[in-house]
Amino acid sequence: MRLTVGQALVRFLAAQHTERDGTRRPFFAGCFGIFGHGNVAGIGQALLEEDFPYYMARNEQAMVHAAAGYARMNDRLAAFACTTSIGPGATNLVTGAALATINRLPVLLLPGDVFATRTANPVLQELEDPRSYDVSVNDCLKPVSRFWDRINRPEQLPSALLAAMRVLTDPAETGAVTLALPQDVQAEAHEWPDELFAPRTWRVARPVPEPADLEEAAEVLSRAERPLVVAGGGVIYSGATDELRRFAEQTGTPVAETQAGKGALPWDHPQAAGAIGATGTTAANALAREADVVLGIGTRYSDFTTASRTQFARPGVRFVNLNVARFDAAKHAGVTLVADAREGLRGLHAALAGYTVPDAYREETRVLTARWNATVDLAATTSHGPPLAQAQVIAAVNQAAGPRDVVVCAAGSMPGDLHRMWRARDPKGYHVEYGYSCMGYEIAGGLGVKMADPSREVFVLVGDGSYLMMAQELATAAAEGVKLVVVLVQNHGYASIGGLSESVGAQRFGTAFRARTGTGLDGPRLPVDLAANAASLGADVLRPTTLDELRAALRQARDAAVTTVVHIETDPLLPAPDGESWWDVPVAEVSALDSTRQARARYEKERQARRRHHL
Repeated sequence: MRLTVGQALVRFLAAQHTERDGTRRPFFAGCFGIFGHGNVAGIGQALLEEDFPYYMARNEQAMVHAAAGYARMNDRLAAFACTTSIGPGATNLVTGAALATINRLPVLLLPGDVFATRTANPVLQELEDPRSYDVSVNDCLKPVSRFWDRINRPEQLPSALLAAMRVLTDPAETGAVTLALPQDVQAEAHEWPDELFAPRTWRVARPVPEPADLEEAAEVLSRAERPLVVAGGGVIYSGATDELRRFAEQTGTPVAETQAGKGALPWDHPQAAGAIGATGTTAANALAREADVVLGIGTRYSDFTTASRTQFARPGVRFVNLNVARFDAAKHAGVTLVADAREGLRGLHAALAGYTVPDAYREETRVLTARWNATVDLAATTSHGPPLAQAQVIAAVNQAAGPRDVVVCAAGSMPGDLHRMWRARDPKGYHVEYGYSCMGYEIAGGLGVKMADPSREVFVLVGDGSYLMMAQELATAAAEGVKLVVVLVQNHGYASIGGLSESVGAQRFGTAFRARTGTGLDGPRLPVDLAANAASLGADVLRPTTLDELRAALRQARDAAVTTVVHIETDPLLPAPDGESWWDVPVAEVSALDSTRQARARYEKERQARRRHHL
């Protein structure tokens, strides 16, 4: 069959499927893209000709975020491709690629590249590295991709496509995959074998634990008097939430959740201890400090989860790590249980038949979580403003959301407050990107979430700082008829970094959106109208000022047929409840500022609690 490289690539993508537990589905939902020189005559022409959905994005980074949100909602069993021109279009992919790879989410990147034949070099936007003619800006994508290749000849395409699919569909290896496509090669015709385009099914395996590893893990857990489960995103991706619930109920083990694992248990389950770590609850963190065995399931143990390695403080604490990726299972020198989360939990459930924690430990979990829930209730109902406290906004959105609805967030102070306060009732109801905590993910990610499951309402929580970074996918949502509820929190600056700056003695320097007066940005607030900006991008806009008005606006937005932005002012100095944990941000060792010297003294004291967990 004679096709161009672009046509062959698109036809191949349309024929790929995944299967898990007997359910088969197309792997690629389509292709996000922005056309320019480098892809318009190759992939662009192919997308016009072939039967494969195309979605026009407004920013290259944002389209990768939307693809990542889509893949996460589909438990990594479905994905998007993303195509760009060469030059700025390609380099704009780097941030999105890093986010996808860090969060272990499959995204296929198809950036254009310079001429493989070099007949027209240097072309517009070519890097021209004097060390080698084989370098282009697409080489920037190598460290943030799980697989990277450049297709310099048509004959190279089949093997590269198969390698790309191998990585994209492997839960232990997945992330961003980049196939750099020289623009002349994209348009080149070649005779392809018919079997390249035959429907292909990639079975997503559920690896079972090695019997010896399972026996060792069960032996360690069976001796525990104060065990704690740390549930990560792997629990949800593997569909292991029912197994986790049965395990927790059988053994009485409390379950703490990472950002990616939140929703693994309903918030009001008797064994649900809530969020853990630097953004955790007082309940989960108190249990973590005294845990004698930590069962980490599908978690990569980021510094927020471990509170920069101060969280698990009991002498001699042991770790059992159930993870599909050996890289993560081996962390903290724990007992490694390399397996699918669902299959590993089934094995542990059977191996620990008859084991249960002491009744006093169950009661302690109940008391601690009840105390934290009362704290959240108080924060949600305490009167403030206007402007409101951010905690009030979060509580109002939580109340407006239905049991299956989804909250989306990524950066700033809201992810921490959400992790502590949001009451998740569904495994897919909490979608906070915190592996990369990327400003600008929110609206684009919410677009991908809604495209993955239109039956759910999607509430995007975004601060003014993140909104200014990347709001343009509101226009994509309008073009595609995708309805979002965007809660735009206006606090006139970078609230999270402002608080962090104050904590390290830097006095919130450079974190407020103010005009310059003399040498500093300490003048009046900028007269920026983000609500008007949202309206200009195609969204309906509501402007509540009080808590009652906010609740009414959220109901109106939820019932609306089109994307609606709810703009609300908040006071960044009104804190949400604290989880009594720590995050390591080094403080200047010497300073003329008294605030910095005091912060350094606190830092020296707090970092002494760090542990290395050799066993």
